[in-house]
Amino acid sequence: MRQEQQLKQRAADQVLTHVESGMIVGLGAGSTAILAVRGLAGMLARGELAEIEGIPCSSVIEAEARRLGIPLTTLEEHPVIDLTFDGADEVDPALNLIKGGGGALLREKIVAQASRREIIIVDESKLSPALGTHWAVPVEVIPFGWRTQAAYLEGLGGLPILRTRDDGAPFITDQGNLILDCNFGSISDPVSLGARLDARTGIVAHGLFLGLATDLIVAGATGIKHLKCETAEK
Repeated sequence: MRQEQQLKQRAADQVLTHVESGMIVGLGAGSTAILAVRGLAGMLARGELAEIEGIPCSSVIEAEARRLGIPLTTLEEHPVIDLTFDGADEVDPALNLIKGGGGALLREKIVAQASRREIIIVDESKLSPALGTHWAVPVEVIPFGWRTQAAYLEGLGGLPILRTRDDGAPFITDQGNLILDCNFGSISDPVSLGARLDARTGIVAHGLFLGLATDLIVAGATGIKHLKCETAEK
């Protein structure tokens, strides 16, 4: 197993120590979160946890959870989630995030906002001095008039690129939208940028997750670090 994969597995294993029987659990998307989903299924199968119900953040995770036998529910049935584990593409020192590399940012943000505790699990390569240093900001837009959204993002100083699949066709999200991956460079004021993206009609969601993570579990060469954010908006 490659070192990066080993670190992801360690982070996934660590987050599961915070899951308790009877919880409603948000099942995050991405390569690290899916390891935690599989680990959760194993704990249920072995009887180490019971009466868990999951709320998946993407159709891919939903299919995997069903295949593994994890009981699922919905936000309509349980509008408050006890704990969500999820990954991130980039994390700054204040535990703000860029997410959406896998295209599930809209559902991920809805689930995060509904969670009492949002635990982000990453390997140390995802840590960054400032958001945007290593990762573009995914911006989910409705298909109608999407080029006007691209122009708006350019006006904010970004360089938007329409996300495509391997065959060159546009990438379509679970909600039938498009994604513009927008490179802003190092973002000095993510709160201000997030507000301007939130205010634009036609932009459904963006990958700046600000003040949502309550915990960060980082797996690195020297071990596991667990950081907590006391100012998360919960």
